[in-house]
Amino acid sequence: MEAISKARESTDIEPNLRDYEQYRLEFSWEKARSELDGLPAGAGLNIAHEAIERHAGNKERANHSAIRWIGKGGETIDFSYSDLSRETNKFANLLKNLGVGKGDRVFTLLGRVPELYMTALGTLKNRSVFCPLFSAFGPEPIRSRAEIGGAKVLVTNASLYKLKVEGIRSELPNLEHVLIVGEPEDQKEFSDTLHFQTLMDEAGDEFTIAPTDPEDMALLHFTSGTTGKPKGVIHVHEAVLSHHITGKLALDLHPEDVFWCTADPGWVTGTSYGIIAPLTNGITSIIDEEEFDAARWYQNLQDHKVNVWYTAPTAIRMLMKAGTDIVKDFDLSNLRFLASVGEPLNPEAVIWSEKVFGRPFHDNWWQSETGGIMIANFASVDIKPGSMGKPLPGIEAEIVSENENGEIEIVEEPNTPGELALRTDFPSLFRGYLDQPQKYDKCFANGFYLTGDLAQKDADGYFRFVGRKDDLIKTSGHLVGPFEVESALLEHDAVAEAGVIGKPHPLAGQIIKAFVSLNKGIEPNNKLKREIMGHARKKLGAVVAPKEIDFLSSLPKTRSGKIMRRLLKARELGLPEGDISTLETS
Repeated sequence: MEAISKARESTDIEPNLRDYEQYRLEFSWEKARSELDGLPAGAGLNIAHEAIERHAGNKERANHSAIRWIGKGGETIDFSYSDLSRETNKFANLLKNLGVGKGDRVFTLLGRVPELYMTALGTLKNRSVFCPLFSAFGPEPIRSRAEIGGAKVLVTNASLYKLKVEGIRSELPNLEHVLIVGEPEDQKEFSDTLHFQTLMDEAGDEFTIAPTDPEDMALLHFTSGTTGKPKGVIHVHEAVLSHHITGKLALDLHPEDVFWCTADPGWVTGTSYGIIAPLTNGITSIIDEEEFDAARWYQNLQDHKVNVWYTAPTAIRMLMKAGTDIVKDFDLSNLRFLASVGEPLNPEAVIWSEKVFGRPFHDNWWQSETGGIMIANFASVDIKPGSMGKPLPGIEAEIVSENENGEIEIVEEPNTPGELALRTDFPSLFRGYLDQPQKYDKCFANGFYLTGDLAQKDADGYFRFVGRKDDLIKTSGHLVGPFEVESALLEHDAVAEAGVIGKPHPLAGQIIKAFVSLNKGIEPNNKLKREIMGHARKKLGAVVAPKEIDFLSSLPKTRSGKIMRRLLKARELGLPEGDISTLETS
């Protein structure tokens, strides 16, 4: 597919990363560190200081809008950097008053309300550890994560507490304090809880961040595997270097930008790029309490004059499904840069966005374990639709394979699939899986972090996702990545989403089976099934094309937007479904 030239994407603002190759040559993490202040008097590095205090202490930026919150009813509240400083100081003091200190884990179970963001940043100021949970989690995933993480504090609201936490509270002996957000009357129903705002009102609004070692634990995110308990991914304060630089280079954030990351902080993107990166870059960040609605999203982009928009492929496909007529009702001329993350972005979505918005979506790749964007399509570099892009300055990525002696070797031949691996000398690389050192150690070999993702690199240095190692399908002697098949299916006008698995077959080993949801107004039938299968054979060839297709009203996805292929496979084959705590239920 033809690359999209940056010459066709002109703007009045010059990209932060103007010359990719030259920037990579000159880049060092020591130089990146000079863009941040560090704590006064050489007292270390603290994420909250870089996100708030260095702007709040600057007369020119103190009153600049840091967060613009949009409530479900459309009401808005702006918090300047000075406002954030005071409110997060209060929460840090609140924790201190409760005897919560360095390394103690503070969990949140909230929707996207201001209190969630004050909790996150105040926790980091106090050198406690911020652990966000999705508000849609049920009692069991909440219990398991709070137990594994050793939750000492939980910030939630009355309805979530009553529905999901009250019944498991006795199983969490480390949970000393539950803070209820909302009206005082709501909290009074629960004798073993405290009222969030009352404690905030009692706390002082001045706080001095204590010396913070860059290696002090700061964030704990949970990621689910196909089996077993969720893993607690540990990140430290030094990760802020990656958050800041990737916001500047991969998302092209400029000081006067209005930025909207649609991710919930319960997903790592919603913390790294919904909270930290925009604030370290000193810009205005939009937060919408409401869930996805195409018209509301376009209204937000228009009314708040959003310049940089970061969202997920699932949301993009939902916008595509809503059609193009709706877009004509809105002025989206302020949009300068569009980016996507969560799973690979299919080429047709990139082409669609260029037609509809006059700007293509720029896909990028990273993981909970990397803490920040590792590979990206940059504002100044041509896009190859379907590609993840090129590595960030300071990131060394390779395609590797295991030789006959079990040793890791770099794959030199272009366009050859292998495991995507990263050199380990970048600051946001996770420091461990909490209390699971053996699982952590298995992620590393010969100076590489082994991502578990299969990819290939072309002669121009662009990386393309093939699939997870455990998603790869071997059919009639051919190795097939599901993403390639899904992308071809999505090129059919009737298809809204597609998920592909390998199904056991006595002759072929596996055959490729696809699960498809259709665009609005299109009814499933056998004629359409044959038409889609014929389209796939024409695009992919008979070996790679699906042999079976099932229509589903929707595909199972995580709340971060990833299609759960393993769940499709488990349901097809009658296997245990494993951990489905991150399954999107709405």
